[in-house]
Amino acid sequence: MEHEGLRQRFATLTTAHLADACVRAGLPVRCAPARTRAVVPGSRLFGPAVPARHVGSVDVFLEAFEGAPAGGVLVVDNGGRLDESCVGDLVVLEARAAGLSGVVIWGLHRDTADIRAIGLPVFSLGSLPTGPLALGPRVDGGLAEAIVGTWRIGPADLVLGDDDGVLFVLLARAGELFTLAEGIRDTERRQADRIRGGESLRQQLRFGAFLAARETDPSLTFRAYLRAVGGAIEE
Repeated sequence: MEHEGLRQRFATLTTAHLADACVRAGLPVRCAPARTRAVVPGSRLFGPAVPARHVGSVDVFLEAFEGAPAGGVLVVDNGGRLDESCVGDLVVLEARAAGLSGVVIWGLHRDTADIRAIGLPVFSLGSLPTGPLALGPRVDGGLAEAIVGTWRIGPADLVLGDDDGVLFVLLARAGELFTLAEGIRDTERRQADRIRGGESLRQQLRFGAFLAARETDPSLTFRAYLRAVGGAIEE
């Protein structure tokens, strides 16, 4: 699989590491809204986006599956609605049968017990018993992009999810971001090991020196200081 190497690397990373990598690379941090959570805690999500804009019927999902790449992630745009669910167990089963690796919903799901039993990672804003309340007109470009919060997500994006939520990164920049994230991860692990060994984070980062330097230069930010000393806790 084209992205298998990145999938394996993500197994040792978190969305937080990759969000910090986006900051370091000067890219926008494109997170799904904070309420977006896995139906099954501990689920992890990885794959290129397969967008679908829902207007009241499952046919848009079935059409999306027709051309979906193996390992893709269905990204459902239901406008963040909290008055209806738009994905249930049959759609999740069909996604798994089509070779997808998960589902992200800018909206609600239902059939929670069945979705848990299926085992395919599903992230949403929550659940509600009622399905779609009305059928709207088909949207032009409804398979080209999905809106999630304030972000427009399409096939050029990689979808990443874990217990912190969902992050979208450009596939074209993913290799660079993963390398940055691995460096951040390794620095933080060393810092954590040293804290456990009795050396506080303030000692490691020479926090007293930062306070003294800030007295001389009030414009000095902690982030700029961390870059100078090689800390990674803020990016």
